[in-house]
Amino acid sequence: MSERAAPFYCPYCGDEDLRPGEQGHGAWECGACNRAFQLKFLGLLARGLQPDLTGGEPT
Repeated sequence: MSERAAPFYCPYCGDEDLRPGEQGHGAWECGACNRAFQLKFLGLLARGLQPDLTGGEPT
C-alpha cells in the first residue's frame, strides 16, 4: 500500500488543523470545527474532462 497525499484544509471550515482519524484509511479529523470526514478515490472518468469552450454546462 502506498502513502497518499494528505488534504491541505478541511472541506467544511477551510482550516488547516487536520489529523488522521481513527476510523481507518482516508479518515481525517478537523481540530477547528470538530468534524470528521473521509476521503475516497472513486475511479477515473471514462471520457475524461473536456474543456468547455462554449461557456455552458459540461457535456
